[in-house]
Amino acid sequence: MRLWQRMSIGIAVMALFGGLAGAHPWNNPYPGQDDHKNILYSDFEDRPKHLDPARSYSSDEYAIIGNVYEPPLQYHYLKRPYELTALTAVRVPVPYYLDADQRRLPDDAPVTRIAWSVYDIDIRPGIMYQPHPALAKGQDGHYLYHGISADDLREIHTLSDFRETGTRELVAADYAYQLKRLAHPLIHSPILSVMAGYIDGLDEYADSLQAAYDEQAGETPWLDLRKYPLAGVEVTGRYSYRVRIKGKYPQFKYWLALPFFAPMPWEADLFHSRPGMKEKNLTLHWYPIGTGPYMLTENNPNLRMVLSRNPNFHGETYPTEGMPGDAEAGLLDDAGKAMPFIDTVIRSLEKESIPRWNKFLQGYYDVSGISSDTFDQAIRVGGSGDLVLSDEMQEKGIRLSTAVATSIFYFGFNMLDRVVGHPAGERGRYLRQAIAIAVDYEEYISIFLNGRGIAAQGPLPPGLYGHQQGKAGLNPVTHIWKNGKPQRRSLSEARALLVKAGYPDGRDADSGEVLKLYYDTVARGPDSKAQMNWWRKQFSRLGIELIVRPTDYNRFQDKMLNGTAQMYSWGWNADYPDPENFLFLLYGPNTKAQHHGENASNYNNQEFNELFEQMKNMDNSDERLTIIHRMIDILREDAPWLWGINPKSFALYHDWYFNSRPNLMANNTLKYKRIDPQLRSRKRSEWNQPVVWPVWVGLVILVANTLPAFVSYRRRQKARPKLQANRP
Repeated sequence: MRLWQRMSIGIAVMALFGGLAGAHPWNNPYPGQDDHKNILYSDFEDRPKHLDPARSYSSDEYAIIGNVYEPPLQYHYLKRPYELTALTAVRVPVPYYLDADQRRLPDDAPVTRIAWSVYDIDIRPGIMYQPHPALAKGQDGHYLYHGISADDLREIHTLSDFRETGTRELVAADYAYQLKRLAHPLIHSPILSVMAGYIDGLDEYADSLQAAYDEQAGETPWLDLRKYPLAGVEVTGRYSYRVRIKGKYPQFKYWLALPFFAPMPWEADLFHSRPGMKEKNLTLHWYPIGTGPYMLTENNPNLRMVLSRNPNFHGETYPTEGMPGDAEAGLLDDAGKAMPFIDTVIRSLEKESIPRWNKFLQGYYDVSGISSDTFDQAIRVGGSGDLVLSDEMQEKGIRLSTAVATSIFYFGFNMLDRVVGHPAGERGRYLRQAIAIAVDYEEYISIFLNGRGIAAQGPLPPGLYGHQQGKAGLNPVTHIWKNGKPQRRSLSEARALLVKAGYPDGRDADSGEVLKLYYDTVARGPDSKAQMNWWRKQFSRLGIELIVRPTDYNRFQDKMLNGTAQMYSWGWNADYPDPENFLFLLYGPNTKAQHHGENASNYNNQEFNELFEQMKNMDNSDERLTIIHRMIDILREDAPWLWGINPKSFALYHDWYFNSRPNLMANNTLKYKRIDPQLRSRKRSEWNQPVVWPVWVGLVILVANTLPAFVSYRRRQKARPKLQANRP
């Protein structure tokens, strides 16, 4: 290459770097054309397994389906205590009561006289489903894809590969159809065992559907549930339906705000049951269909999941009232405005906490939690001992939101296990109590959570009816009250219980072998190594060898469903603000292994079960409170869980992210959020300026080295004698 060409390239490169320095950041993981678009960016760690509202019961799944499906009710976004409001329903239904002879009772009738509670639910007309191929029709009015075969799916890989989509109006029959799906033999709904105790005829309905499915085995997995009536669910009009509940169950209204009670068009159930669909993940577990503000347009769990604005959304406005201080905090700035505010939500897969945190600081995620690794960078202790944002966070305009979570993270024992469970009898109970004392959750909170939580004393988190504070709420099995606060019992007391269990110093009294216990967990990777070492240390204090078996979440759920895990960790977020929602996690007929319920420990205590059945349908009263406290005493003594942690939630938001009010009950909060993409784009450019000085230095050196040679070359050219043209 000639010298003048080298210099031209150098000058062009210098101009290029200079021009790019203030443009689209080089490290931006998103396309430049999206810089100013109305897109919310967030992340997820594990692939949601079930997006079918009849099956899903996990917070990572609700983050998707809560914004796609619309049950009849929802929670007011701003008001506290939590208040139910209408979503697709015209109003929040108020039940009326019947006696055993179907005669109407007064509203204040005693529980003993109430045989049935009847809920009449009216929905608003004109609500349309999102575009979906299941609803596509041809010119002749027939559905285009209801007869599709496996051969027809050869060129179909995602739902967007179908050329045609359609829509139709939401009707009351869609809600009835979904309620029937809770009893479908192939769905294994986790609330079937619970709802079968309430919805009239649901238990028998499950048996009849199983028989119908067995009869048509080998033909199609689809059952047309419209042909099978359910006694407790009646469609009373195009926009009205009725649910009949056994006895009195005041908490049923809260269930009407959960995705389990969202509508399901029969067309989608049929469409996704066609041959070949399951093999290509073209199922309701993968692609939800709803009337909500968003629809899932991309489901690539190895990369990202994308929610896009539903073009058929019926519309909703931001709340016009909230709590004292909400207006001053800017939470009512959008009062009365049409929602949703955001066009697209992109959730990217992030397995590690540090890359996730760095992308948040660079402005590439709009919201972030705070891990233990990043806590000191984000939070500092104020002069009065309160936790405030660090100077670095404040300089970036980042805001902090905190809330006491109505949640519990617990360590559970499988009560079917012959060592730690019911088959071990008193030995198993003493062993569980010993471990409950030895596992120092106060230390765990200090080391791994930076103090963001409290050691739970029972199954009910703070803020729920029945939770007791202070000395009255102490778990006497694991703690004593000393100097005005709970103090964990000593290791010597734990070791004494271990002797009673037949494992002195952690060894079997008969064989002399070290007791080995197995802990199944989804915690994997370098971030979890220290925590697993901590768990081993807690058990080793009793001489017990803890063997950790890490696995992915889907495999973990399979183990829990089959009852093959010995010990495990899990958590529960309140579905609704009532103690029944936590106590049912240990109700015998709700066991996971036998009944596919949410009693993951498979705990079954007759007295507890009877008290639960008495408590569950009572209004709050002194009598109900007495029963709740007795139930908690039983659980503390039996110790099916190490009660674990009631967490304190911390969230960080950039200053272009608005309406960030924590709502621990609602699953459909995306529609309330708003962003300023212009401000975000400017700050991304400021925070991600490329470091180009090394390139400039390199170019200067290149020019400095090239210039003498260029000058010498020009001199030689000038000194060369001119050739004279030959003349004839």
